[in-house]
Amino acid sequence: MKIIENVKEFEEVIKGDKVLVDFYADWCGPCKMISPILEQVEKEEDVTIVKVNVDELQDLAMQYGVMTIPNLKLFEKGKIKNENVGLMSKDEVKNFIK
Repeated sequence: MKIIENVKEFEEVIKGDKVLVDFYADWCGPCKMISPILEQVEKEEDVTIVKVNVDELQDLAMQYGVMTIPNLKLFEKGKIKNENVGLMSKDEVKNFIK
């Protein structure tokens, strides 16, 4: 999984066919718990998964209404197709991206 470093990079990556964005923070326990799940899903499914640190890219988090983390947003060609807040199991993540 790639960590997004800036807004320009984010705007480019979400233009892809299926991109799951994990808005997270280093201090967030559930964020740490979902990370290995997302790594497994990325290997098994046709999806690109990227991470956005809400502490480092606060404006981006605000732009997308991220108030609680972990916050997953599924983009298809730049548009949000699905959203979820909170910890999810591997099966829940797989269903979320379909």
